[in-house]
Amino acid sequence: MKTDRRLDCLVAGDANADLLIDGIAQLEFEKEKLATDMKLVLGGSSSIFAFNLARLGAKVGFVGVVGHDFFGKFVEERLRWAGVDVRALRRERRIGTGLTIWCKKGAQRAGITYNGTIALLRARDITERDLRRSRHLHVGSYFLLEKFHPAAPALFRRAQKLGLTTSLDCNYDPAETWDSGIRQVLRFTDIFFPNETEALRLTNAPDAEHAARELAGLARIAVVKLGARGAVVCSEGKLFRVPAVKARPVDTTGAGDSFDAGFLACFLKGGSLEASARAGAAAGARAVSAVGGTGAFE
Repeated sequence: MKTDRRLDCLVAGDANADLLIDGIAQLEFEKEKLATDMKLVLGGSSSIFAFNLARLGAKVGFVGVVGHDFFGKFVEERLRWAGVDVRALRRERRIGTGLTIWCKKGAQRAGITYNGTIALLRARDITERDLRRSRHLHVGSYFLLEKFHPAAPALFRRAQKLGLTTSLDCNYDPAETWDSGIRQVLRFTDIFFPNETEALRLTNAPDAEHAARELAGLARIAVVKLGARGAVVCSEGKLFRVPAVKARPVDTTGAGDSFDAGFLACFLKGGSLEASARAGAAAGARAVSAVGGTGAFE
């Protein structure tokens, strides 16, 4: 039976808001500090990725959990504005939408995150119908999705059996165990997108190149993001580097997620790995030119 693939990419993961506070001095308990600027923007690795991939022309659907609150409505409205299908966005009444407050002064920044609904996503929230209408499955912020972990390998295996390609971005592990079943998931992952720190923690390799080779023995393709130094890509024993695109950074929030979006926007159109990596580098450079993870794609 012919399957109708109406979505280029189904994205599952964290959906939250970021409150950016600029120009603030060091925070101290029992004292009130003044800031010079404030902006509320879409946050969350997965939702930033979905927004930017949609703005790059892909048909994108999103599966995640938000609260029945102002921030949940804000997240939904921003994704809808970008053209993301949010019919599978689940709303939770008992717990608030995740929120990160970023305090920035000059090049330095510190964040405080309320996980809220972020950790509530389960693998079963991604239905058979969702998979059958999609060409590709991408999951972001794996280590934050505690309830997602137990059935994640089965979900990725099912996606591949249905003909989807798959990708995963883990983000930093706050528990610093660097496990949570991720290696079992990578067996059914076509493209893995860690940054350099994450890749080195996962492998204990001496450098990004060695880490990429080791991770490519788990996932089909390993793409290790190096920030201003570009990226290392390894697949089927072949490794190459792509340089970063020169940019004058305003805000680095979401640069890695934007790299993923640029890479997949090209890859899903049939682009080669090298062309896709260069498209990722261009999207990452574009992202840092504006405030917030989606600012440069609006």
